[in-house]
Amino acid sequence: MNNHKNKYRSEDEKKDLTKRLKIIDGQVNGVIKMIDEDRYCDDILIQLAAINKSIKSLGNKLLKTHLETCVVENIKNDNLEIIDEVIDLFGRLD
Repeated sequence: MNNHKNKYRSEDEKKDLTKRLKIIDGQVNGVIKMIDEDRYCDDILIQLAAINKSIKSLGNKLLKTHLETCVVENIKNDNLEIIDEVIDLFGRLD
């Protein structure tokens, strides 16, 4: 079953999301370097916690935008199946 859908994003939104992902990428690469340098476990764990917060923040931003745009648009167009999709989405985000 193909669930591939598209969502228009403004250039500003794309730039913001890409910027956040590049920051996360930099954080991950920093942890790799820390491991290569035999850094202390606490230091690495703190950086991993920072990465986790960054990912959660990005996910929350995407979820907020999804609810405000895609879900609202579907409901306005009487596509109430979107409710089941959102419920399924929340189950997958756990």
